[in-house]
This record gives sequence, C-alpha cells and structure tokens, in this order.
Amino acid sequence: MALFGSSLKIKPSEFPVAEFDPTPETSAPQLAILAGGCFWCVEAVYQELDGVNKVVNGYSGGSAETADYTAVCTGTTEHAEVVQIEYDPAKTSFGELLRIFFSIAHDPTQLDRQGNDLGTQYRSAIFYQNDLQKAVAERYIAQLDAAGVFSCPIVTRLEPLQDFFEAEAYHQNYASQHPRQPYIAGVALPKLAKLREYFGDRLKP
Repeated sequence: MALFGSSLKIKPSEFPVAEFDPTPETSAPQLAILAGGCFWCVEAVYQELDGVNKVVNGYSGGSAETADYTAVCTGTTEHAEVVQIEYDPAKTSFGELLRIFFSIAHDPTQLDRQGNDLGTQYRSAIFYQNDLQKAVAERYIAQLDAAGVFSCPIVTRLEPLQDFFEAEAYHQNYASQHPRQPYIAGVALPKLAKLREYFGDRLKP
C-alpha cells in the first residue's frame, strides 16, 4: 500500500479557512464523523490537534450486523471506515476540522479509494449530524471548488449520520502504538509530518 499523491495545488498552510463556520449555541463537546480512507491514518492526524478531546475509529453507513472489520473490508456493506472526533468548540470548530480533513488527512478528489486502498469503505465522506454541519460542509466544498485549490473535482459525499459503530479495540490508537508498521510508516507518518510543518500552531501543547 503506497502513499498516494495529492491533487492539492497550494501549500496546506495556504488552504482557505471556512467562510461559513458558526459557533454552536452550546459549549458542550461536539462530535464530527469523517471518512477519509484508512481510519488508522485519519485518527493519527486528529489526535494531535488542539481542541480535540478524543478520536474513536469506527464504521458508518451500513447496518449493525455488518459493522465489523472483516465484513467492511469486502466493500459490500455500505459502511465507510470513519473517525468520530470529539472536540471542544471553544478551541476549534467544525469548519477547522474540515480544513485539516481536506488539506492533510486525505485526498478528497479520489473516488471510492485512497491510493491503493480501493472500495467504497475508503470513500471520502462527511457524515453530518444536523443541518448546521451539513450547511458548513456544503458551503466549504463550494468555497474550495470556487478557489480551485485542487487540480481535480472534490468527490466527498455528504451523508446523514444514521449510526456510528465503534471499531474493534485493536484498531484504536493504532498509529501511535505501531509507528514502525509499514503502512503506518508509509502513509500515516508523512501526513503527520505535513500537519506539524504546516499547522504547527494548531497542535496540542
């Protein structure tokens, strides 16, 4: 599984901030559910961001009966590998999480794949939980398209969240526990390097 190339035309540090990103009316922790290929690698990125309290790997898009790794890997369950991000809205925002999602965490121009990882389980998707998340995501994608930051069209799907199913225990904190595993070394660690280089001011102390 090789590291995929990006169609990003600008430096991640130049990536646009979401113009529409209202602050929630509550100060309680918020959740975001994002799918951007292998959840090990997306998890690794968000665990380093300031304002993120917790990241849990899991599955969304299909039924409880098929929410397990063996079944999801067949690509026939309608599930995507996702990360559930719990974040503090006083320190970060849904729009800011999306900026990292599009610029660092994955390539949103690859349809039903990320590099050599093929199948709908690796699709680019935002599982929105309410109308506000949907609106922020819709407007941000339109903003990015208008700005022409990618050389190919964004294919990220917006899907209403039905359920989130936590993945098996051995999938949690995977990259931090297995930094020398070839896939992690080849895919996750380069993403972390870009995150630290271009968004060092957004990382946890």
